[in-house]
Amino acid sequence: MIFNLNGAEYIELIKLLKLLHIAESGGHAKIMVEDGEVKLNGEVELRKRAKLRPGDLVETTEKQITIEL
Repeated sequence: MIFNLNGAEYIELIKLLKLLHIAESGGHAKIMVEDGEVKLNGEVELRKRAKLRPGDLVETTEKQITIEL
């Protein structure tokens, strides 16, 4: 899956998870990150507000999302 930033500089990780309905809510997105269920560029990402920029790859058990400009 590809997520387009539409000219924005970045999107925060929990906002992306919520926006794409991978997480049911912001609270659920935070729990997913805290539990190590999300990878950013192949590494487990524990920062809930990690800034995702073009070229980043986010992985969950359900999806892979590439961030584009």
